[in-house]
Order: sequence, then C-alpha cells, then structure tokens
Amino acid sequence: MLENLKKESYEANMLLPIYNLINLTFGNVSVIDREAGVLAIKPSGVSYDILKPADMVLVNLEGKVVEGELRPSSDTPTHVCLYKAFENIGGIVHTHSKFATSFAQAGKPVPCIGTTHADYFNGEIPLARKLTKDEVEGDYEIETGNVIVERFENISPDEFPGVLVNSHGPFAWGTDGINAVENAFAMELVAEMAFYSKVLNPDLSPVDQYLLNKHFKRKHGNDAYYGQK
Repeated sequence: MLENLKKESYEANMLLPIYNLINLTFGNVSVIDREAGVLAIKPSGVSYDILKPADMVLVNLEGKVVEGELRPSSDTPTHVCLYKAFENIGGIVHTHSKFATSFAQAGKPVPCIGTTHADYFNGEIPLARKLTKDEVEGDYEIETGNVIVERFENISPDEFPGVLVNSHGPFAWGTDGINAVENAFAMELVAEMAFYSKVLNPDLSPVDQYLLNKHFKRKHGNDAYYGQK
C-alpha cells in the first residue's frame, strides 16, 4: 500500500544525517498523500544505519496505524495536528539540530539579520510558547502540535516554513518531504549564522524590511523570478 509514499519518506529521512541535522535517532520526516488521507513516517527509535523503505509506517489522519509492523515516531500526533491545520504542506521534519535547538532552548526566535534568512522566511523564525504542566502531562505530542498551530494564528505557514518549540527544538515543513528537509536545513544554517553574527556584533539589528521583502518575494509568490520556470 502506498509504496511510493514510503519511498519518499525514507529518502527524505535519509537526508537528515547527510545534512548533519540529526544525532543518534533524534529526528524524523513524514510525507502525506492528501487524497488517501495517509502519511508515511519514520518508525520510533530506529537507527538510520539500518532503516529501510519498508520500515516506514503508514498512519491516517486520526493517528491510527494503517500499515507497518513497527511503532511510528513518538512525534506522529504532532505531525498529524500540523497536516490538519496547514493544508498546503506535504512534508514535515522534526530535528534536534544544534543551533536551531539552542535558540529553542534559550526561548529566543531566530532573528532575521541577513538575506540568506530572508530567502526562506519572511521574518524571524517564530517561537512557540512553553507548554503548561497540564499540557505536558496530558496528550503531550498533540499539545505540542496545538501550541505550534496557536503560534501561527496570525502568520502564514507558507511564509514561515518552520517553528521553534520552546525548550524542545525545531519543526519544519514544505510542499513535500525533500522540500521540508531543505527548509529544516535552511533553518539550522540561518540559526548558526545568527548566533555567530550576534557574537561578532551584539548590537546587530534585524535586516532592513525593504531588503527582507526583496529577497523573500523574489523567491516566493506570483512575482517570484529566482530560478527556472
């Protein structure tokens, strides 16, 4: 069932170690078939060294396993929550990459202080609020998804393809699994750049709004002209 979806999920997951976005088994990618209402996600705790396409677990949008012998990622309910809320996304990535996670642990959004950042995010990378004690002790992974959705109440997930979960780490998304990994890599890269830029100049201000607008809009939207048609 949906072998191509499993293959896409596997290939996207295998990019995480290549891009140095994960350590040990701290990460996962899911991809969704909207028509079928099914997503494929990495199994929980399985090493990337032994991971196979057949290991990917198929889950429906009620969070129930529909195919697979292994348990899906413990983050699956968060993925399901985001797919339900953000209708344009086709893939989701969660990692504990060093610099993005450092900002999340510090409780700081990643400031947009250069054009590399503006090529991917239309402003600072948003930070979700901390979960309450009741939320953590309740349906933790669902509530993690809920605080992300809450943070995006007034901003577009299409213009900000990722978020920092406070005290936890980054989630990123995209049009498919590969695009989601690209956005996760971009998030980590600009977080690293922001960290070092602030070390070099602690008084550094965000990039000028007109420059941010230029770089974001030349890659995104109806008037984009970066790349090939």
